[in-house]
Amino acid sequence: MAYIEAAGFPSVYGTSHIGLVHKLKLQAGETLLVHGAAGGVGLSAVAIGKKLGATVIATAGSPEKLEVARQYGADYLIDYRTEDIRERVKQMTDGRGADAVFDPVGGSAFDATLRCTTQRGRILIVGFASGTIPQIPANILLVKNITVIGFYWGAHRKLDPNLIKHSFEELIDWYTAGDLKPHVSHIFDLEDAAEAMNKLTSRKSTGKVVLTMETQH
Repeated sequence: MAYIEAAGFPSVYGTSHIGLVHKLKLQAGETLLVHGAAGGVGLSAVAIGKKLGATVIATAGSPEKLEVARQYGADYLIDYRTEDIRERVKQMTDGRGADAVFDPVGGSAFDATLRCTTQRGRILIVGFASGTIPQIPANILLVKNITVIGFYWGAHRKLDPNLIKHSFEELIDWYTAGDLKPHVSHIFDLEDAAEAMNKLTSRKSTGKVVLTMETQH
C-alpha cells in the first residue's frame, strides 16, 4: 500500500468495517443509508457496504461529492441541500425505508433518518460532522423497534484488540484483491497543515486529506 493511501486508511476503513460487519451486522440484499458519503469514513462505508452486497443510498452536499460516492459504488444519490432525505429514501425503497444507517453527520440528517428507517432498522452513530448532536426521541425508537448503536473505533484498541486485528486482516485481503481503493483528494506538505485544515472545514475535500513530510505532489 502506498504511504499516501496508508496514511488515511486505518481509522476510516476500520470504523466502516467493524461498524457495518460487527455492529450493524449488515446483510446482503439490505438497504444501507450512508450520510456524509463523500467524506473519509462515509466513502469507505459506501465501498464496504457494496462489498457486503447491500444496496447503498448515499447522501452528500453537492453533485460533485455525490459523483465520488457513485464511483465508489453508491446505487442511489441524495443531495441533502436540495432534496428531502426522508422523502427520497422512501421513494427509493418503495416506501419501506432503509434497513441500516451509517451516520457520521448527526444533526438534521439524523432527524430525517429516524423517519425513513424501516421497522426494526438499525442506526450506527459514528460522529457529528454537522456540529449538532441530535437528541433522540425515544418514542420513535419504541414504536418502530429501532436500534441505535454508538461506535467509537479508537476505544476498541483497548476494549477488543482482537477485533481490530481480525478486521484489518480482512480489510488488507480486500485491498490486496483490488476491492478497496482509498480515495485521497488532497495532499499537503506538513508546513501547509493550516491550509489542509481549511480544506476540511470548508468541506471542499472528499475522501481523505493527507499531510506528507516531504513533497510528493
